[in-house]
Amino acid sequence: MQYHIGLDAPMLEGAKYAILAGDPGRIQTIAQGMERPRYLGSNREYTSYLGYLAGEPVVAMSHGIGGPSTAIAVEELAQLGVTTMIRVGTSGGMQQQVRAGDAVIVQAAIRQDGTSREYLPVEYPAVADFQVTAALQKVALRGNVPHHIGVVQCKDSFYGQHAPQRMPVGDELLSKWRAWIQGGALASEMETATLFVVSSVLRVRAGAVMLCIWNQERDQAGLPHEECHDTQGVIDLAIGAVAELIEQDRR
Repeated sequence: MQYHIGLDAPMLEGAKYAILAGDPGRIQTIAQGMERPRYLGSNREYTSYLGYLAGEPVVAMSHGIGGPSTAIAVEELAQLGVTTMIRVGTSGGMQQQVRAGDAVIVQAAIRQDGTSREYLPVEYPAVADFQVTAALQKVALRGNVPHHIGVVQCKDSFYGQHAPQRMPVGDELLSKWRAWIQGGALASEMETATLFVVSSVLRVRAGAVMLCIWNQERDQAGLPHEECHDTQGVIDLAIGAVAELIEQDRR
């Protein structure tokens, strides 16, 4: 029995695939997109279900907010034999072409977090698995889903981004924010760098897809900046990508 997530191997029925989300309230929705969903349990921020895709057991589990709880989720699922993980998350757009409601398929993440630095030096990149990223793209193209593929910024402080002017290190935060935008970062979120680095160390496949909720850069530029909180589209992308990976792995 894994201490934090409250799961053991028999409960997972040999599952090799997992869909992760920060919000425990999102997990039931993910599970309902699979066959025969079954509630496994909840401990701390970790709520878990088991379902089936193409006849294979798949875990749906929340990982909470931020790097530390995400690293625990990845570590303990890997201990139970999970070898492929896809994170479904939310983000704020950074490039003006990234609009609310768009999907952002994460190719790599800027390591502005702390957790990943306790695994590997910061020079080591936080990169998604190519097969997982390609599966997400294939499903998005098949469904004509508006999406972008590229780099996201992964931070530890939500309010450090949204209220940098009141932080003692605000000048540094703003300078880096501008640099990330000039470098082409698509969106900002809080867990993907940890997911990718820990997965690299553990030799498991990982990928991520984000919903853009809104875009503060569009707001500041005086452009339309509607909001979207409906995660069903990116949930469907993740489920479709896992099904695609199952078929590929069988071949």
